Amino acid sequence: MRQFAYAVAAGFIVFAPALAQAQDAAAGEKVFLQCRTCHQVGETAKNAVGPALNGMFDGRKAGTQPGYTYSAAYKSLDKVWSEDNFRVYIKDPRGVTPGTKMVYPGLKDDARITDLIAYLKQFGPDGKKK
Repeated sequence: MRQFAYAVAAGFIVFAPALAQAQDAAAGEKVFLQCRTCHQVGETAKNAVGPALNGMFDGRKAGTQPGYTYSAAYKSLDKVWSEDNFRVYIKDPRGVTPGTKMVYPGLKDDARITDLIAYLKQFGPDGKKK
């Protein structure tokens, strides 16, 4: 019985990364349509109402997109974007960062957030797809 438990545990360790990455970038692109009103990604992305989101998960510090004028609340953040803190933030931007200029009420659906992250992670700091 103990060997079975070890086999199950080993299988979980092998397959857990695949389960955690059950992200759908194509579905995330559809989710991004609502973000596109204010944000851009890709090789021709520019700052608009909101900052361009290229390279967001490549060690980018929040509030540092060149050429974008951030709120004082955002400038004072000491956070590097990660999947985990983005998940919390995107559910309630104004609640997480009071004083932000972002008026978006939040994306509550975890699966849609996962897909959005998959879509955004495709774009490196230069806007090229990885």
